[in-house]
Amino acid sequence: MVKLTMIARVTDGLPLVEGLDDGRDVQNADIYKQQVKALFKNLSRGHNEASRMSVETGPFMFHYIIEGRVCYLTMCDRAYPKKLAFQYLEDLANEFERVNGSQIETAARPYAFIKFDTFIQKTKKLYQDTRTQRNISKLNDELYEVHQIMTRNVQEVLGVGEKLDQVSQMSSRLTSESRIYADKAKDLNRQALIRKWAPVAVVLGIVILLFWVRKKIW
Repeated sequence: MVKLTMIARVTDGLPLVEGLDDGRDVQNADIYKQQVKALFKNLSRGHNEASRMSVETGPFMFHYIIEGRVCYLTMCDRAYPKKLAFQYLEDLANEFERVNGSQIETAARPYAFIKFDTFIQKTKKLYQDTRTQRNISKLNDELYEVHQIMTRNVQEVLGVGEKLDQVSQMSSRLTSESRIYADKAKDLNRQALIRKWAPVAVVLGIVILLFWVRKKIW
């Protein structure tokens, strides 16, 4: 069965829609929603380039598609047919683009298109029972195949983003430390110059002072 449905903008990971009644029968639903948001964040950074993917998470599967600027994601039981999950997402993508396509780029607040939940709930009901004649026909549709869609583990997918973030942080830290080191090196050079030329400056100052005093006296 379809458990969760979330839609987000790929460019920045901004959540656009979430099924309002989703997750009520899912234990630890908030954990899975946090995983989805982390996945959206990774996608916004370009960490995963596949436009179609299935991701294993506990007893469930995330399935997502990317159409243009938008990622459509659903979480289903592992036993739920992959083909139906992706056709469900395709139906959402077609309708969302038709209704809200011109406003996607300008959306500035999270869940700006929450009214689209009405269509999500209506469409989800059509896909819940895999034994209906409609869904059996979709499963037998040879024109829509999903065998080539990659399946990965959620820790592997999210771990890629975490590792890249760590590398980025390390690079920033090294850059910052390099600047600090360079500044310290400049200070040491200045101090060395001062120690080298300070005695000469003192001697010259004394000589000049003596000449000046002698001139005043004479």
